[in-house]
Amino acid sequence: MSELVVRRLLIDLEQPFERHWCGGDAFRSALFNALSMSFPVGEQFFIDSVRAGFRLLPPELQERFRAEVQGFVGQEATHRRLHALFNAQLERQGLVNDWEPRARQRLKLMEGQDARHLLGITAANEHFTAILADWMLRNADLLASSDQRLSTLWLWHSAEESEHKSTAFDLYQAVGGSHEWRIKWFRRITTIFLVDTLRQTVNNLRHDGTLWKWSTWTSAASYLFGKRGLIRQTYQPWRDYKRRDFHPSQHDSEPSRRWLADYSDRYTPVGA
Repeated sequence: MSELVVRRLLIDLEQPFERHWCGGDAFRSALFNALSMSFPVGEQFFIDSVRAGFRLLPPELQERFRAEVQGFVGQEATHRRLHALFNAQLERQGLVNDWEPRARQRLKLMEGQDARHLLGITAANEHFTAILADWMLRNADLLASSDQRLSTLWLWHSAEESEHKSTAFDLYQAVGGSHEWRIKWFRRITTIFLVDTLRQTVNNLRHDGTLWKWSTWTSAASYLFGKRGLIRQTYQPWRDYKRRDFHPSQHDSEPSRRWLADYSDRYTPVGA
């Protein structure tokens, strides 16, 4: 079991930030803004799914998972709250969140489903966030924000996603989730996640007025497919999930541990 610490981040997101906050780059800012737009509704779904899975466990397993589930819920609730503040600033900049309404409509279709399916969906999404988080922590210089609040927000979020990457997966296994359904959900979530990310990023660029600029798409090509590109470096970790013997702990979490140790002055453990 993982010991998950709930942390209060020492930043103020009530104050505005620059439109192209990610190193002055339109594409990178639009991409991360798109991801943030999905987080409040997504994090709530993950919380609800893990709680539903926890209730399926027999009493002896509930005791084994209780502290980790509480830590997971606390971390995700904090992510949800801070990204809601971040998204409120994006709305003031004139960006329109089309991802969240689509996600809410899809989630309505899942109401009343077996909790194992909810956990399968959550485990797949958590794998995406974990490999993205690890890539960000290993390439923190590419974030390049001059606003320390925002670099802190994204790297702290990444560190905690890496920290709790096994929780939903372990619960899915503990309640009897099958390998076949784990892979079915992973394939579906891969398509949904990539399409939604692309749609919202393009939408953000359109509202920003930078969609048809050559510099936007040269940046996209480099950031996604360059030598240290996001897709280029996360493809193999993405594929690993499909192995029957896969477990999230097989992916190293050292960048997460190192960031949390090196930047402990930027957060306070809740209850400490």
